[in-house]
Amino acid sequence: MRLQEALDGRWAHVRQAARDRLAGGRFVAVPGETIGQARARVTRLLRELPADLCAAGFPAEYGGAGDAGAAVVAVEMLGFLDLSLMIKAGVQWGLFGGAVAALGTRRHHDSFLKDIVSGDLLGCFAMTETGHGSDVHRLQTVCEYDPDTESFDLHTPYEAARKDYIGNAAQDGRLAVVFAQLVTGGRGHGVHAFLVPIRGADGEPLPGVTIGDDGHKAGLLGVDNGRLSFDHVRVHRDMLLDRYGGVALDGTYSSPIDDDARRFFTMLGTLVRGRVAVGGAASSATKEALTIAVRYGETRRQFTAPGRDREVVLNDYLAHQRKLTIALATTYAFTFAQDELVATLHEVQSAAEPVDEHRQRELESRAAALKAAQTWHATRTIQTCREACGGAGYLAANRLPGLKADTDVFTTFEGDNTVLLQLVAKGLLTGYRDSFGSLDGWGRTAFVAEQVREMVLERTAARSLIHRLIDAAPGGGDERAFTDRGWQLAMLEDRERHVLDGVIRRLRKNSATRERPFDVFNDVQDHALKAATAHTDRVVLEGFVAGIERSADPAAHALLSRVCDLYALSRIEADKGWFLEHERLTPARAKALTGIVNGLLKELRPQMTTLVDAFGIPDEWLASAILREEPRRQEEMASGS
Repeated sequence: MRLQEALDGRWAHVRQAARDRLAGGRFVAVPGETIGQARARVTRLLRELPADLCAAGFPAEYGGAGDAGAAVVAVEMLGFLDLSLMIKAGVQWGLFGGAVAALGTRRHHDSFLKDIVSGDLLGCFAMTETGHGSDVHRLQTVCEYDPDTESFDLHTPYEAARKDYIGNAAQDGRLAVVFAQLVTGGRGHGVHAFLVPIRGADGEPLPGVTIGDDGHKAGLLGVDNGRLSFDHVRVHRDMLLDRYGGVALDGTYSSPIDDDARRFFTMLGTLVRGRVAVGGAASSATKEALTIAVRYGETRRQFTAPGRDREVVLNDYLAHQRKLTIALATTYAFTFAQDELVATLHEVQSAAEPVDEHRQRELESRAAALKAAQTWHATRTIQTCREACGGAGYLAANRLPGLKADTDVFTTFEGDNTVLLQLVAKGLLTGYRDSFGSLDGWGRTAFVAEQVREMVLERTAARSLIHRLIDAAPGGGDERAFTDRGWQLAMLEDRERHVLDGVIRRLRKNSATRERPFDVFNDVQDHALKAATAHTDRVVLEGFVAGIERSADPAAHALLSRVCDLYALSRIEADKGWFLEHERLTPARAKALTGIVNGLLKELRPQMTTLVDAFGIPDEWLASAILREEPRRQEEMASGS
């Protein structure tokens, strides 16, 4: 059965190259290290990673392969090994190097990219401030141009404007991409990125640069997160990353994009790769946890069934299957949706300029939705796997505590998940999207609720197939089989439309009764988040359906179809209250749905190990003592020794 081939997707060659070139345990996380040991090991290993694999997104002339999709997939694969190493690599080649490549021009590329790709020049990405995280548009760091010195004056005006939680800053970074408000001739032109040296050759901070250490964190000990502040630091004019906005010698500002807000969102849109990679790496950690828990559940026995002389393995219990198999089905769904997202990113970022703004916005919205969904799923599922392994799951040697601690921050890293879902909700409303931009919460006040006329419900993958399945679904209501794919798709699509329509009605009503724009939106925030979640469920199911269609192996196709049934029906079951309340399910049909889900769990029970084995995680990468010790213990008990 070619199940792994289906999961590996378009960049299967990159995944296999990672398995081959990073083979063994050298790059695997080490439990019990001190923060100093973890940082030293991860920094050393970063330079030992194959740059042509992990930095594939850069142009070939600088040591990359010009393959944006391959770069994201390589980072996903590092998520199986060591999440500190994955973050460190993501900061170096995704955020820091990616900003230089995307926001800089030829002179910046020629000066810095080769050393960034090789790891000879380590850097950091200084965007987040102590007082401003998600609200990037209102960062307080200021960089003001002085025509007399032909340089910028970079300054942190007060403590809350300090750059914080910056990876690579506390120890290793020599150069930082610093985001600050650009001011010239007394006028501000919004947030821009500047290349700022922060350390000299001796490793000491340069004059005017203060560097602090964020210290011990809950996880990711190998990442040296730090704080940066600047006391009137001189930054040469050429160190402005000026692809989207430049300053002439006399201080004249110019940009190919006139509108400050549009320019800002265009600049940030080019950096979406990091958000895509974080979602993928979260799923890698989830797959690892599921593999450990499912394999353990195949050997660990608990209680004796009546009439049997041997205890029952954990995976035979329905409660255990509900914990793990539904999570497995969801992880499969995210795998196919992520593959679709990476393909879209690759196409958008490989396209000749000018950038298609509609596709760029669509990419940003999809990346936000899947990043939030995958990271929340990782947090829930890794905890579930820990519990499924009992006390053994709490031991550091069994990997699960490390995965739990290291992925916890992913729900707020690269965008707080709740804020990201607001971005998704805004993108679903015509007029609203264009009035608000894409990354600043609810805060802009230009919106008038009457501008919202309809919802945009764009299909994501296999558009003609999805249309055909929905149109071909026989009958209506109680006549449709739960496993009819068209019915499943229609149910999730109908919920999305209904919830979005409710958001529109409430926005219009609020605009007539509330004076402050903030209140107009704040009063419907819960409804908007529900709309974003419903949208994500629909998008993920469509990605799963498209992935199944691409599978040429009949056995793999059949198994994937049943896993897809479980994903779709478990999502409907999880929101059964809504479907009942809105008369999309009758009480009798809602009760029957639970029986169908349980039946699918029993049907998939013999395939649980097959499903986790298809993730293709080498045993050395799992590095879990429980997988070596438990089978031996069970054999000893069976033999009576």
